Amino acid sequence: MVENLMQEFMNVFQTTDEQLRAFFAPGRVNLIGEHTDYNGGHVFPCALSIGTYAIAKKRNDDTVRMYSMNFKNLDVITFSIKHLAYEQQHGWANYPKGVMDMFQKNGHKLESGFDVLFYGNIPNGAGLSSSASIELATSVVVNGLFDLGIDMISMVQMSQQAENEFIGVNCGIMDQFAIGMGKEQHAILLDCQTLQYTYSPIAMEGASLVIANTNKQRGLADSKYNERRGECERALKDLQQELTIASLGELSPELFEQYKYLIQNETDRKRAKHAIYENARTKEAVRCLQANDLIGLGQLMKQSHESLRDDYEVTGKELDALAEAAWAQEGTIGSRMTGAGFGGCTISIVQNDKIDSFIEQTGKIYTEQTGLTADFYVVQVGGGARELTFVR
Repeated sequence: MVENLMQEFMNVFQTTDEQLRAFFAPGRVNLIGEHTDYNGGHVFPCALSIGTYAIAKKRNDDTVRMYSMNFKNLDVITFSIKHLAYEQQHGWANYPKGVMDMFQKNGHKLESGFDVLFYGNIPNGAGLSSSASIELATSVVVNGLFDLGIDMISMVQMSQQAENEFIGVNCGIMDQFAIGMGKEQHAILLDCQTLQYTYSPIAMEGASLVIANTNKQRGLADSKYNERRGECERALKDLQQELTIASLGELSPELFEQYKYLIQNETDRKRAKHAIYENARTKEAVRCLQANDLIGLGQLMKQSHESLRDDYEVTGKELDALAEAAWAQEGTIGSRMTGAGFGGCTISIVQNDKIDSFIEQTGKIYTEQTGLTADFYVVQVGGGARELTFVR
């Protein structure tokens, strides 16, 4: 893979392979804990073996040239390191530009421009965090090329800052954290309020993770994501009339039931209920995994999807059809939507000897109900964003 990408780099930028360096940032999937990150709760994501590759080389001037093999129609995008502004016509390249801008605003000087070729094997718009993956790929590129010595959590925070402030999407920190801090064969229990985290081994004897893409495209910035954040913020404000809390994640389901009358708006109350109960489910899911209780984990995944459907209302007919078809299959241990919703993917735990029939039957039912064709991926849990070593 890396050798082919280096050859493509040399063809695109008309250069030699001297001083070329290779980097990688994975995609991520969240096992459980959806829409809890910006509510100060817990999430339980893992990094994947698929992601974003970047081949880069420093320049001797202020010019930055970027090329994506996923968006060849946009050709090479060129700009100055001294002029990092959001430009709609630059499309995908605004994500790397935003990261570079945040590096500099946080006091990390980029001494020159560079050329970079990106290639991602994450399905775009699928909800596996292709945007955060390219942000962290850019972070490790810039950190490596200019020998800045920045720790990974700082790069995670600047990548999130880029998406919030430069792109204008009010995302939480989960995606960037999982991609930057991922560890092979482990999921991360992350407290999004404190950034305290623990790694939990994923030992699924006789079962695998299967991601199913609805192929219903949706842009996070155009979705109702920011609207949901606003509803949760209003609910929190109502609860703060009597409770000294900084986030919904501080409440147990029992306390919520006791004080939910404070939330005036019924819709806001439903949104808060999801965030609080989902946080409790996430912590319980970790205990299930540690006890090798996959059945218990699967039940929590189903409850998570139902809450996202009924209380948070971010699923839609495509995700519901895919999850419900998965629940009906022999060999399915658990299945739920993953990501922001409004399209994207489901994540399922499926017995290995039933994976082929699971994919065939779930896909068939999904097509019958929606007219769309789902794509399925049996995925491995991989490591975090890093520079790749290679032999020429």
